[in-house]
Amino acid sequence: MKTTSYKLVETTKNPHGIEARKIHDTDHVQVVHMLLKPGEQLIKHTTAVDVFFYILQGKGIVEIGDEKLEVEQDMLIDSPKNIPHCLYNESNDIFRVLVVKTPKPGDQQNKDAIRDMLRSK
Repeated sequence: MKTTSYKLVETTKNPHGIEARKIHDTDHVQVVHMLLKPGEQLIKHTTAVDVFFYILQGKGIVEIGDEKLEVEQDMLIDSPKNIPHCLYNESNDIFRVLVVKTPKPGDQQNKDAIRDMLRSK
């Protein structure tokens, strides 16, 4: 049995400037633990694969396309591929989110997404 504690995984450098730790990465799926401190947010972006967010702790805002919703612990939010999305922490507490990408995006898809994200910044 393999176990992983997000606390023991190094933070992945990312254009959002937030704490993101890739805790599971196979040919089929990628799972990232994200921690947004009060006032932090992602850069609005798209992914070439479907994503879902599972809220582990706190409250925050999830924006997908033209919809914005306040979310809280134990909620799962589906984010279809190629639809712009963003997460915001407008609270005074931490906002921890599990991000699951399926299928796992390829290296070129990741590079394209980062390039497009930085262009729109």
